Amino acid sequence: MKITLDWLREHLDGGFTVEDVVATLNRIGHEVEGVENPAEKLAGFRVAKVLTADKHPQADKLQVLTVDTGEGVLQVVCGAPNARAGLVGVLGLPGAVVPANGMELKVAAVRGIESNGMMCSTRELELGDDHDGIIELPADAPIGTSFADYSGAGDPVIDISITPNRQDCMGVRGIARDLAAAGLGTLKPLDVPTIAGEGAAATEIRTDDPEACPAFFGRTIAGVTNGTAPEWMRRRLEAVGQRSISALVDISNYVMFDLGRPSHIYDRAKLSGALVARRAKDGETVTALNGKDYTLTDTMTVIADEQEVHDIAGIMGGEHSGCSETTTDVLIEIAYFAPERIALTGQALGLTSDARSRFERGVDPAFLDDATAIVTGHILAICGGTPSAVTRAGAPPAEVKTVDYDLSLAATLGGIAIAPERQKEILAALGFAVIENGGRWQVAVPSWRRDVDAAPDIVEEVTRINGFDAIESVPLPRADGVAKPTATSEQLLERRVRRAAAAAGFHEAVTWSFISEREAAPFGGGTWSLANPISEELKVMRPSLLPGLLAAAARNQNRGADSIRLFEIGRRYRGTTEHPTLCVLMASDKSPRGWQAGKAAPFDAFDAKAAALALLEAAGAPADRLQVMEPVEAPSIWHPGQSATLRLGPKAVLAEFGALHPALTKHFDVDGPVMAVQIFLDSIPAKRASGPVRPAFAPPVLQSVRRDFAFLAPDTLAAGDLVRAIRGADKAAITDARLFDRFAGQGVPEGQVSLAVEVELQPQEKSFTDAELKAIADKVVAAAAKAGAVLRG
Repeated sequence: MKITLDWLREHLDGGFTVEDVVATLNRIGHEVEGVENPAEKLAGFRVAKVLTADKHPQADKLQVLTVDTGEGVLQVVCGAPNARAGLVGVLGLPGAVVPANGMELKVAAVRGIESNGMMCSTRELELGDDHDGIIELPADAPIGTSFADYSGAGDPVIDISITPNRQDCMGVRGIARDLAAAGLGTLKPLDVPTIAGEGAAATEIRTDDPEACPAFFGRTIAGVTNGTAPEWMRRRLEAVGQRSISALVDISNYVMFDLGRPSHIYDRAKLSGALVARRAKDGETVTALNGKDYTLTDTMTVIADEQEVHDIAGIMGGEHSGCSETTTDVLIEIAYFAPERIALTGQALGLTSDARSRFERGVDPAFLDDATAIVTGHILAICGGTPSAVTRAGAPPAEVKTVDYDLSLAATLGGIAIAPERQKEILAALGFAVIENGGRWQVAVPSWRRDVDAAPDIVEEVTRINGFDAIESVPLPRADGVAKPTATSEQLLERRVRRAAAAAGFHEAVTWSFISEREAAPFGGGTWSLANPISEELKVMRPSLLPGLLAAAARNQNRGADSIRLFEIGRRYRGTTEHPTLCVLMASDKSPRGWQAGKAAPFDAFDAKAAALALLEAAGAPADRLQVMEPVEAPSIWHPGQSATLRLGPKAVLAEFGALHPALTKHFDVDGPVMAVQIFLDSIPAKRASGPVRPAFAPPVLQSVRRDFAFLAPDTLAAGDLVRAIRGADKAAITDARLFDRFAGQGVPEGQVSLAVEVELQPQEKSFTDAELKAIADKVVAAAAKAGAVLRG
């Protein structure tokens, strides 16, 4: 919502500045997003008079002007066809910046003749679209005056973010009312003309959809002249971003921005029979003012005559019944529409407008008569004509809401004690009526405050106008002693793995929980999709964290990143629940090229496996007992033969790791092989809540013993399965086992591999004897045999 300081003064008396307005608005809960001062753009532009205009000696279409700037005479080269002696226009002096193109004016030679600035057109100053000639001002315009001061175009524009519940502040007057209540000036009375009208309206008006349009007021005006709106009206509308179209259209827009009250003005010559608010028929179409065709359903309300639809009620008028320069007879529509119906229709059609943003929030239902009179008054003053009497079809909701209010709530709920007199003063300034009854009041809510329903709403109004900054900071009470931990086991788990991932050199990413249907498709699509997303790119609740990380990797590669290590902890959405997940992604180079290794080394599946095991161990999973098995989703996202799962038993999948399928990386425009890890945090078994306390760690007294074993095994046997079998051969003596060599080739039968395993043995009370070592070795060989490997002879 944009307002100008000059426009605000139309409703608010006082000697305030733009800084005062901005500070007060922010203090009472209306966030100011920015202030634009057009005078800054027009600095260096002055009202100037052309004294002489001579033909340029080197160019037929140029003239050499002598221009009076008020402080002297300058020579300016100009190509405008209307440049002539005696013309008063706008001169841009050297150093000024042309708003339309950002060009800084300098003293320069044009075809050999020195030019000291530029005579400007309205387009160059962004004051209009005319570029056929330079600006022509009245002959009595004061020479030498700043053009910004002369034109009034220097009025500051304040951009305010209005919260969805404050429809009453979707007009300048609503903003003025809040400012007056906060002590910044005095609210002026609203001037509502009394216009009786002559005879009944020339067009019948009625509502056949009282549920969505309970009230439809209107009148006709004959003999209007639809010319150009007055300069003051055009200037205000253009300052807030509205293009001036014609007097009738500008009047409707002006009242909407001034009072927050949308209206519509029809050309009666384009109507056939009665004008009716009714339900649309399935399949009916209308061409709106934006030039687009819309197909309607029977859940939508329209304004139509006997032949066709002329208006999508409360949202946008039809193109063919709008007013033009030939319009002489008009019909004014002032209606009340159910906010919920307007919102649903706008969402269904994907159509937004200034009118919709006000109607769907809820306009003042008691303002129909006054709005009709105000719009009529503007038309009569600017366009002339003879009005009819007002036709009132239906009646707006007229219920007066009354709230039972306890004065002490300002202190107990709002956090600040406010005197009863001050509370009453604030409420009266905002339009509330108060009936006192001791410590409790009956507060009548004004018709324009649809958002106020209960006592907490009254507290909010009183405290915000009094000033949220007046509320003292009070610490929460704290029990004596050491504070109890508040983090849940799930939060503690996420903290551990986050630290572990960061310590391993991965960078944390935070991506959207919503992705596009295209991004979700390779993962089997999403279970949940939004019916009304803010963007088609944010429509599906992600089935995996990989789409967000792949998109991040693509962005990093496009910006020249040569080693990408990312991780994210978040939720993925499968079935009816959400699943906490840690996802790791590695792309591009693992290590840069150098004199030792030569070429840059890429990541491989073993890097992904190492990361998965390290993070699972940090999460408290029994990493040494996990089995490496085939991936669950190999056909869709994982590279066959270069990916696997880590499981605790045959069914409990704790993690997936490996290379992503090339088709998937191509789908996301990521170059090269990409490794990934998905750890399913909700699948990791939780620690027991209670149990025996572990004994304190005591370092072994005796030195450990290491023995190497070489086995022949089928090349289909996973080395991890062999190591796990050996580690469990004698749990009392064997503390560790690891694979240190794998060989296939000469000396090894075809279809087999040689696997060398180092086994670490730890004696407890005495050193191992040869017999004990042989017994342990026999157990190792037997365990390996069960796994499918034989000792190499």
